[in-house]
Amino acid sequence: MTDRPRYRRHGEGLEFDRASFFTDAVYAIAMTLLVVELRVPGGSDADLAAGLGEEAWAIVGFFFGFILLGRYWMAHHAFWASLASIDGRLVALNLVYLAFVAFIPWPVGLVSRHPHAFSAFALFAAAMATVSLLEVVLYAMAWRGGHFARTPDRDEFRRVALSASAPVAIMLASIPLALAVGPPWAMTFWLVTFPVTAWIDRHG
Repeated sequence: MTDRPRYRRHGEGLEFDRASFFTDAVYAIAMTLLVVELRVPGGSDADLAAGLGEEAWAIVGFFFGFILLGRYWMAHHAFWASLASIDGRLVALNLVYLAFVAFIPWPVGLVSRHPHAFSAFALFAAAMATVSLLEVVLYAMAWRGGHFARTPDRDEFRRVALSASAPVAIMLASIPLALAVGPPWAMTFWLVTFPVTAWIDRHG
């Protein structure tokens, strides 16, 4: 691992900062693109009221997608802030991660326009699970590569990795659940993530 070029947070060059700024830019664009799905209704007052009603799911989808992406950005921000260095492999994996982040507005749009469609929900859940999984892989790669400013011990690594893996399992489990109770109700199952991760962080 030590033979690979390592781009440190402090030192010559801008490689570390460039990777950080690029990540923030992708998140900012992805979160902004969520609003593209919202349409401005026109016509008379009656047409406007009807149009706003038709946009209700799209508005909910915008805020839901924004909150989810905001949560992922905060987690990635905390992860990146804990690093002392990065290398080419970590940057490459981060690009794969950002590809799925940039993809998220599309399934959010599908779910917003087709809230009861199983295929739209399944694609959305799978995309979100993939982003969560790549968070775990990024964390593991940084740990194995010795990139943390303070390297977690094995117990801490296991606990953090397990906590970060919980959303993957919950989102994937919500896909078959959607067949039984419908996509809107299955999406509420994602709220289980918060008590589960809190329990793991405390007892894991």
